[in-house]
Amino acid sequence: YFFVVDLHAITLPHNPKELADVSLKTVALYLAAGIDPKKSRIFIQSHVRAHAELTWLLNCITPMGWLERMIQFKEKARKQGENVSVGLFDYPVLMAADILLYQAELVPVGEDQTQHLELARNIARRFNDQFAKRVRPRVLREPRALLVESGARVMSLEDGSSKMSKSAESDMSRINLTDDAATIRRKIKRCKTDSAVGLTFDDPDRPECRNLLSIYQAITDQTQEAVERECGDLTWGRFKPLLADALIEHLEPMQSRYAEIMQDQAYLESVLKDGACAATEIAERTVTDVKKYMGFALPSDA
Repeated sequence: YFFVVDLHAITLPHNPKELADVSLKTVALYLAAGIDPKKSRIFIQSHVRAHAELTWLLNCITPMGWLERMIQFKEKARKQGENVSVGLFDYPVLMAADILLYQAELVPVGEDQTQHLELARNIARRFNDQFAKRVRPRVLREPRALLVESGARVMSLEDGSSKMSKSAESDMSRINLTDDAATIRRKIKRCKTDSAVGLTFDDPDRPECRNLLSIYQAITDQTQEAVERECGDLTWGRFKPLLADALIEHLEPMQSRYAEIMQDQAYLESVLKDGACAATEIAERTVTDVKKYMGFALPSDA
């Protein structure tokens, strides 16, 4: 299952006039990237109401102390100050519900999300132990992280120690999948680098160097050793155009397909309808089981 997390999107200030449009564009990007809706269902999170319902059920068994330790909340809360919302504090539980609804065994995550996945495991274990200790198979499966060997965490173009994020204020800090060639060249040309000689993955004092080499490694599908052989002796003036060209070449087929899909709204709507229908069937089954073992009076047709 692949879905657009519009419920997560509103945990930060957002423009209600853009939310629906951005959601549809994200679905188009999923399809353009090669996700086959016949094999992997695609839907919008809020179209499957079980996400919100399971979140509330899990909220009621999750200790606040677990959420207070979440690093990402602390980082984002510092930026928002008094405007930080309960939703932002609680969104790791929504993320846990997103995973546990579908009994996922392996979940592809970036390194920055491993703490949240561990929270999902802890919540599943807590529920099973409290309400269904002897039930087999377990009511909620404990998921495991699936980490890629390279590119698991892409850092900002403006600060190699901070994650590249679509929610960052500066558009220059990231490469958007829909950026045109001129924009990509401009961002790479202006991205932060250093004055050291040579390029290497291994110097902890050069986070920007490691980040840009890691991006190049990921999009050219090479090993670190191969990238260092190719690029280790290059200057930034020679490497940056090489990286920009590789990004443009890598994104061009997806961008062309994206443009085609955005012209076919009927196709987008059919993918979302089929995806939400299939996801709802599985998700509602999980919610019903959770409510049963928590002791709720269920409808007669449940």
